[in-house]
Amino acid sequence: MADLLTKTRARRAATLSATLPLGQILDGDCIEAMRSLPSASIDVVFADPPYNLQLGGDLNRPDGSHVDAVTDHWDRFDSFATYDAFTRAWLTEARRVLKPEGSLWVIGSYHNIFRVGAILQDLGFWILNDIVWRKANPMPNFKGTRFTNAHETLIWASMGEKSRYTFNYRTMKTLNDELQMRSDWVLPICGGQERIRKDGVKAHPTQKPEALLYRVLLATSQKGDVILDPFFGTGTTGAVAKRLGREWIGCEREGAYREVAEERIAMALPLDESSLVTMQAGRSAPRVAFGQLIETGWIVPGSLLHDRKRRFSATVRSDGSLLSGDESGSIHSLGAKLQSAPSCNGWTFWHLEHEGALNPIDTVRQKYLLSTEP
Repeated sequence: MADLLTKTRARRAATLSATLPLGQILDGDCIEAMRSLPSASIDVVFADPPYNLQLGGDLNRPDGSHVDAVTDHWDRFDSFATYDAFTRAWLTEARRVLKPEGSLWVIGSYHNIFRVGAILQDLGFWILNDIVWRKANPMPNFKGTRFTNAHETLIWASMGEKSRYTFNYRTMKTLNDELQMRSDWVLPICGGQERIRKDGVKAHPTQKPEALLYRVLLATSQKGDVILDPFFGTGTTGAVAKRLGREWIGCEREGAYREVAEERIAMALPLDESSLVTMQAGRSAPRVAFGQLIETGWIVPGSLLHDRKRRFSATVRSDGSLLSGDESGSIHSLGAKLQSAPSCNGWTFWHLEHEGALNPIDTVRQKYLLSTEP
């Protein structure tokens, strides 16, 4: 009976997916765009809505140069009441299109996240966690009139108190070097080569780092799930979904952003099938976990690691676990298992080959730490 039910659900899901505009960016207002989608058709909604920043005047650095803050028309609302009405409208549509076991993620700052949280509770969503994204390298407070804004808040919610939502607990624990993943995430802001620019200018003022979406999607979705981003921007959600073998749909009314997103996602390479298999059963470094190097692209899933003498080799998987033959585990537990040893420091045991030379993965960790220093 259970097998029949599973097969029936799978057929329904396949039929529903066939009616969805998978891999497409829907033009126009996100509320109208979502109204074109079937009810109960989406597994995860990730939303990065306008923050309604209420900025007053120009912001300049101590040297007099101008700070490129968010002053775009899409972030301007006449009043809190106008913003609340907009928020209620798009959240209502998000709730309609989500499956009963679906998840909602919303990211915001102190300007808007409390208003968003109250409204989504009013609509029947059940808050599971508020995640603090602590920025490893935040922008300083140049005026010196307040604390440096070094974090943003993500709300993770299910459709109701008793909803059977997806949470890949073991995957998150593996990603975090076998420690429970906490609700404070230390990740760098988007910068360097990841920051998309057009004619030398930021393509989008609030582009989110791929590492953030990597963790969100790996934690609360499965391969083949449909991810909807109502505020698609330059396509971070779509690019990460493609890498992780998830389907995606975007809504974006700004033509310039759609153009950038389409180019970006076309270049994103999906991970090898074996790299998508994540731990389902089964000491973090002082400042960074192995999984964080994967989230941030410093080590790519599918990479081959070796011990110094090349006696053992293992393939890196998307959640930070390693696979060697039929054995799998974290960098530490698998290293110990292969050596029949009681313990192993995976950071020094495993090496990554670069230009014919083997270097400990701890070298990559140290480079990452240097790159994220303020």
